[in-house]
Amino acid sequence: MKITFHGAVRTVTGSQHLLEINGKRILLDCGLYQGSRKETYERNQHFPFDAAALDILILSHAHIDHSGNIPNLVKSGFRGDIICTYATHDLCAIMLRDSAKIQEYDIEFLNKKRARQKLPPLEPIYTMADAVECLKYFVAFGYERPRQIMPGVTLTFYDAGHILGSAMVALDIEDQESKQDIRLVFSGDIGRPNRPILRDPTFIDEADVLLIESTYGDRLHQDEGDTDKKLERIVNETYQRGGKLIVPAFAIGRTQELVYRLHHLVKQGDIPPHLPVFVDSPLAIDATGIYRLHPEAYDEETAQFLLADRQADPFGFAMMQYTRSVEQSKALNFLREPAVIISASGMAEAGRILHHLKNNVEDPRNTILITGWQAPDTLGRRLVERQPSVNILGEAYQLRARVEKMNGLSAHADRDELLAWVGHFKQRPRHTYLVHGEEEVSLTFANSLRQQGLPDVQVPYLGQTFTI
Repeated sequence: MKITFHGAVRTVTGSQHLLEINGKRILLDCGLYQGSRKETYERNQHFPFDAAALDILILSHAHIDHSGNIPNLVKSGFRGDIICTYATHDLCAIMLRDSAKIQEYDIEFLNKKRARQKLPPLEPIYTMADAVECLKYFVAFGYERPRQIMPGVTLTFYDAGHILGSAMVALDIEDQESKQDIRLVFSGDIGRPNRPILRDPTFIDEADVLLIESTYGDRLHQDEGDTDKKLERIVNETYQRGGKLIVPAFAIGRTQELVYRLHHLVKQGDIPPHLPVFVDSPLAIDATGIYRLHPEAYDEETAQFLLADRQADPFGFAMMQYTRSVEQSKALNFLREPAVIISASGMAEAGRILHHLKNNVEDPRNTILITGWQAPDTLGRRLVERQPSVNILGEAYQLRARVEKMNGLSAHADRDELLAWVGHFKQRPRHTYLVHGEEEVSLTFANSLRQQGLPDVQVPYLGQTFTI
């Protein structure tokens, strides 16, 4: 058996890991690489393997850095099954089409510049038609339901607790070449325990080969104390100033958790019951609809919340409004009373959030709430740094609004949570490969795993192959 790492090694983007087993080829994840425009286009356009020669794609979850290049894979000749959980299938149906829309828009914008430079036009990595076409190949399985996916290979999904539908992948393999049985576990992205809505990550008893994410493998999440209390304070202080709370938030996961927490605060009488809350993101609205369809993924707290009031909607309440149309979105610019506006993107780089920031960033009564890590050179990072002047949609604006940051909403396990998860293996892996982490982070986490007694811990390079 061979493993070749084609993405998300010594970086956190473009997850793609190729397994060669008994003459068959299985791809784990098919994510988009995200980086500089030129490098991104080249890497995503051309696969380092023959797409048509792949037999099966197994998808850990719907985030674009794990699923986003599936339309191009099918466009390039892949004709096998794309296997994932039911919720991941449903999320991909909206997210891949949204990604295609962005691809087409970006290329249209870029080609206008190229035309002025008398350069030939470029094609998008894939189109909306490609995104729709790839959905024909999806096959969904439930958690903890072993299925033979090819002779000598049985797949079991376990709940990863990261986003709706996220899965750890366990492959029980009868390796014909080595004449041994091998259990390979791919962690996908591991969530955090004790989070609202979703169940905690599942502990797995045994693995011979482990591929594990290392996003926060060198740090602990900041202790925010009671996250609800901090959110309550920020909402009430902004309300008392007569201001608006503007929240850039990722459409999948973060938005649903914020709405859920706000619902609880309203229900408990901790924030004003008549304060309007708007979710202004078509993708987030569609994703929230999918969250409603999958109560089987909810944790005990959310299940009890629903049982207590069978008419309750964890993602909706009296003053909660979802704004889909452009006209509804624009109308929010004319609000003069306090409100909460949640909108994508999470790093404030694109989408409707830019218009809300533009219209509210110069008013000191308002608050901008940053709910996650912000990449360098993004508008979100400049807001966190409280730069006195920020550029939004090509114009400079003075940052007079307050900026608050909540680090307690991360969907990735931190170092100690990752080590605790690995520590639950009764049969520890003989070979461990660290993926989905910046280089220094992965190297640091590799040392932590060695200190736990794992015998062979590797941080692969891009394109590196290992024979088991």
